[in-house]
Amino acid sequence: MNMPERIVILRLGHRPQRDKRITTHVGLTARAFGAEGMLLASEDKKLSENISDVSARWGGNFYVRNNISWKSEIRKWKEEGGKICHLSMYGINLPDAVPQISQCEKLMVVVGAEKVPFEIYELADWNVAVGNQPHSEVAAVAVTLDRIAASDPLKKDFPGSDLTIVPEKCGKKVIDNRNLI
Repeated sequence: MNMPERIVILRLGHRPQRDKRITTHVGLTARAFGAEGMLLASEDKKLSENISDVSARWGGNFYVRNNISWKSEIRKWKEEGGKICHLSMYGINLPDAVPQISQCEKLMVVVGAEKVPFEIYELADWNVAVGNQPHSEVAAVAVTLDRIAASDPLKKDFPGSDLTIVPEKCGKKVIDNRNLI
């Protein structure tokens, strides 16, 4: 199975006082499961710094862009041939959408925090239900990125990592790669 070469997450409706942990987890999950970055339709420099710090220590080039205009970003993405997948409780079921989503080259995954403007439903190439019950947008991102992955994202290597976890049956083993230079 193919998978998109480029994946970004567009986070809508982030409220810094209420949603900072969830939005941070959306970003960290997106990073861990293969997205290249997150676009945040709000201003939260601390959140960007925290995720950048994780990327610096654990590897990869994940980015967060703050205070973007979601309409402009969607328009630009579509003009460049990208596709939009809006994660929701309302839409086609994820397993039915995976074959098409996996075939696109550039994918923007839209996840909301509060009520999503109806215009998103109209702009999306796919409105996808990751289950038809209320649950976490973190779970929706993880399940979606896992389902569209060409290989197992849980075994992904991150180049430039300062730290590496060695899988152990019991206990913790972390290698500090900075001491190996």
